[in-house]
Amino acid sequence: MIDLILVPQGAEYQSVCKGLTHVVQPIPQVVAIPVGIQPVTRYLQHWQQHSDLQSIYTVLIMGLCGSLNPSYGVGDVVLYENCLDQQRNLWQGDRTLNAMIQSRLEAPLVQALTSDRLIASAQDKQILAQTSGADIVDMEGTAILKTLEGMNLAIATLRVVSDDCHHDLPDLNRAIDANGSLRPLPMAWGMIRQPIAATRLIRGSLKGLKTLQTATTILFS
Repeated sequence: MIDLILVPQGAEYQSVCKGLTHVVQPIPQVVAIPVGIQPVTRYLQHWQQHSDLQSIYTVLIMGLCGSLNPSYGVGDVVLYENCLDQQRNLWQGDRTLNAMIQSRLEAPLVQALTSDRLIASAQDKQILAQTSGADIVDMEGTAILKTLEGMNLAIATLRVVSDDCHHDLPDLNRAIDANGSLRPLPMAWGMIRQPIAATRLIRGSLKGLKTLQTATTILFS
């Protein structure tokens, strides 16, 4: 069914792996990827050169995402129909793979946008929604699709909303290093400076991660 799962490192990767512990059928390979366009591009280019890819035909991108559309709230599972890059070029999800996923999970098809930074303010999200028409924002989607283009792979993206379009998040852009990893100290300071937004981020992330784990189990059972 699905040969490979790509999921951001850390808590998202751990949630997907936990979801797979309840699965009896053959488990797909799970690869933890860094956060951000440039880090994930470099990582996958290196990975392509040093991995045996002959047995990989279908790829599922998983993880958390942000909502740009009031119709999608924290904890909602969404499936990408297509994804826009920074220049508004559009990348399609594999229709056959999407249909198979929808037969197992009730996940609406959405249009996503990949951003080169964390969109922290509700105002910025609303502007982005108006200018792009996207429902969802992430930080890796089109970078993965571009890097794997030409490999004749069927690729789908299934994500869980962890923050809505109505509230601000702490601005944690400085906490993400050049390798796409979170730096604990800058992250802590960013949370301390905006305690209400930080509390909302934590609650949304926990709910999103729990849903991600459950969705993984359902999809692969």
